[in-house]
Amino acid sequence: MIKKKASENLKEKIKVLTEKLQSNTFLEGESVLIKPNFNTADEFPASTSLDFLEATVDFLLDNNFERIIIGDSSTFYKNSGKVIARKNLEKIEEKDSVEIVNFDNCKRTVKAIPKGKYLKKASIPSLVDEVDQIIYLPCAKTHFHAEYTGSLKLSVGLMPGKEKILFHIRNLQEKIAELNKIIQPDLVLMDARKCFINGGPVKGTVRKPNELLASTDRVAIDIEEVKLIHSFPGNSLESRKPVEIPQIKRAIEMNIGSSNYQLINL
Repeated sequence: MIKKKASENLKEKIKVLTEKLQSNTFLEGESVLIKPNFNTADEFPASTSLDFLEATVDFLLDNNFERIIIGDSSTFYKNSGKVIARKNLEKIEEKDSVEIVNFDNCKRTVKAIPKGKYLKKASIPSLVDEVDQIIYLPCAKTHFHAEYTGSLKLSVGLMPGKEKILFHIRNLQEKIAELNKIIQPDLVLMDARKCFINGGPVKGTVRKPNELLASTDRVAIDIEEVKLIHSFPGNSLESRKPVEIPQIKRAIEMNIGSSNYQLINL
């Protein structure tokens, strides 16, 4: 689990962060799926910042990936195609080997959730199993319904709209954790240059930690995100220990990640 202050050269900072992780197997292979936060097209930190997305793409191009897929779907009450169009990805899409995918138009595979108590199955894009690597790009923000949204909740974007509606009816946080049992990102890069400390996921009180985080463990990086939000007075999570937040607690129970990790501050 690595944390570093951001600077203007984002690609170089991403390189430094990944070099410090104990495993670099996430740079092996020819194809990679980048999963950003395009829940809506609202300004960062409500959705992924384009400069951070472009820096990640350039980093992967430097590491000789031949196929870079940027894929997501929006919240169930938005049109994913319109959200993606509003993100103005033309400059990134023009780069060699890059393609933009709307998950709403993808072939899907229904997968059972191993030991799922609150979620028994989910339909996710088949290309998740077709690429060599998966990289998550979560934002850092609070969420009015799920308390916070980070790398664990980013997986909800893999689901189709109708499933998302039922998903949110009850036990949302436990379902978020259980969904992550059928998806394994190889790397998580969190852009926490800005964050919401209350409100969210679309609008909230903005603070500027100016941090970048990297991990191969979704639980570890989400715990650090909550701690980061805790550092600002008036945050909506101040009464919550990270490991007591249901999505983190359930993810630990299901061995999706660990609260016992080493944090390296660069």
